[in-house]
Amino acid sequence: MARAIRVRYEKGVLKPLEPVELHEGEELVVIIRRRRVREVLDKYIGMLGEAGSEELRKYEEEAQI
Repeated sequence: MARAIRVRYEKGVLKPLEPVELHEGEELVVIIRRRRVREVLDKYIGMLGEAGSEELRKYEEEAQI
């Protein structure tokens, strides 16, 4: 199961900002994406008409460079 959650980085630890159902000692793969990039994309979504997921992913990658 894949799920995106917001976290806050404090004192070297990523802390979930919402409840998560995990078992003690469970290991996960974490993909770090700064929120700022997503906010910029959300602001302009639809400006150039409809776009597919691949096109949006391309814009997101370019915004991170």
